[in-house]
Amino acid sequence: MNSSKRRADGLASVLAIGTANPPNCVRQEDYADYYFRVTKSEHLCDDLKDKLKRICHKSAISKRYFHHTEELLRSRPELTNRKSPSLDTRQDILATAVPELIAAAAAKAIAEWGRPATEITDPVVSSFSGAHMPGVDFHLANLLGLRPSVRRTMLYMNSCFGGSAAFRVAKDIAENNRGARVLVASADLTLVFFRAPDETHADADGAGAVVVGADPVSGERPEFEMVSASQTTMPERGHVAEGRICEDGFVYHPSKERPSLVRENIERCVAEALAPTPLGAVTRWKRPVLGSASGWAGYFG
Repeated sequence: MNSSKRRADGLASVLAIGTANPPNCVRQEDYADYYFRVTKSEHLCDDLKDKLKRICHKSAISKRYFHHTEELLRSRPELTNRKSPSLDTRQDILATAVPELIAAAAAKAIAEWGRPATEITDPVVSSFSGAHMPGVDFHLANLLGLRPSVRRTMLYMNSCFGGSAAFRVAKDIAENNRGARVLVASADLTLVFFRAPDETHADADGAGAVVVGADPVSGERPEFEMVSASQTTMPERGHVAEGRICEDGFVYHPSKERPSLVRENIERCVAEALAPTPLGAVTRWKRPVLGSASGWAGYFG
């Protein structure tokens, strides 16, 4: 079969979306007090706590969801003690929690898609939480009852851009393999780096999944076309977001340069990504406006 017959005729489309969160919910307005309480850090100075409260207030988020509960943290004191080895404890918890959460989101996406899970051809899974073999992709396939012949792809340790990396892979698979239906699934649990206070704990837990495919068939309802999927790396900027796995979990070191780096480059990246499309002629980019063709939204990971 020549390459033109193997390729799909159209662009990859998002055919369904599903999300999931753990049951433990903390209101954003209470998070700073909750965090300092569960980490037994209320004796520390108020400056850091006040800073966290300001972040929470300005975030426009009303709730946070976590896998870890106060009961779990009390029973595993090594998780909040920076001087105690805790990597094994974290890995043991994440080994089951991540696949279960990601499967919950994936099941919702497949249900919305309206076709059997056995018609998924390529699961592409991304997670920053834990590292195991077999990986989350293996366990997800078992939990969902996917066919043994599915072509699994697992992306570990891609940090905040893990979801976009999975989308790029899915777009290539869907457009270059006629009839492929790709399940993109991503989940992260902050337990991987949860510990006593520092300035990096502004995240929460959740999972998302989409079904991606080209040339929709009867019964499929495309929600978005994936026009472009690209990545730009800033030269000599590896230090801006560094991390390593240590005995007390994953230690992350974000740089203060990140906001300015994004601000100085985001418009160029958007313009380059859309250059091959009809929107490439737009010369002035502006903040997202409902119904505006030249609006865009960014996630600054």
